[in-house]
Amino acid sequence: MTADGVGALNLQRALDIARNTEGELDLSVRDYLERALVDIWGRIKQQPDAYILTKDEFAVFNYYIQRFEAYPEAEPAISRYWQHAREPSRG
Repeated sequence: MTADGVGALNLQRALDIARNTEGELDLSVRDYLERALVDIWGRIKQQPDAYILTKDEFAVFNYYIQRFEAYPEAEPAISRYWQHAREPSRG
């Protein structure tokens, strides 16, 4: 169960809950998103010139973007996401 009592928690549900919460965010949702953010930032730091965020990773990173404004790796990671997202799908 999630903080809202419905279904399993995943990145999109956690973000929806966070975006729609006024006041204090449920601790389990906050911790879930914080852990995801640490993982995402770690992947960006490991491959600062190459890592391409997934749609869900981008959504989490964008939710917390103010934390990363001073980091030079952040803007190129966002640019790579948008460049990749705009490419026509191959298949």
